[in-house]
Amino acid sequence: MPAPDEPTGLPVTFRPVRTRVVLLTVGSVMLVTFATVALAMPAPWAAADRATMIGTGLIIFAVLALLSRPKVVATQEGLTVVNLTTVRRLAWAEVLRVNLRAGDPWVYLDLADGTSLAVMGIQPGIARQRAVTDARRLRELADALGTGPADAV
Repeated sequence: MPAPDEPTGLPVTFRPVRTRVVLLTVGSVMLVTFATVALAMPAPWAAADRATMIGTGLIIFAVLALLSRPKVVATQEGLTVVNLTTVRRLAWAEVLRVNLRAGDPWVYLDLADGTSLAVMGIQPGIARQRAVTDARRLRELADALGTGPADAV
């Protein structure tokens, strides 16, 4: 049983759900459209032309799936930040601050080594209120489990 001051409900995953749904839906529709066009074209279209159309649909889907990848997973031990092409594992002690300022495209973490890390899994683009709520929750977790702003140098 967690101590009274420890957060409950871990692990928790933060991700831009609406953005993900839109991207994967558009990608699927594009793939089906390109495949349908490729298969429905009249005889002058060669197999290579059809394969190119289907390949283009697959590439579009793959790019949109990549854009839907960002998330952040908070556990008792730390954070796993998944951005477009990178995954970074952080201990809570490495996270000094969680920032989401007006106009920011996503949350930024101030780290103990003096750098900052973009957390694309919390972005206010389509669902601003959800992003603000998620950023607050992540900030509470960082304060409770990490060094937090009070201990930052």
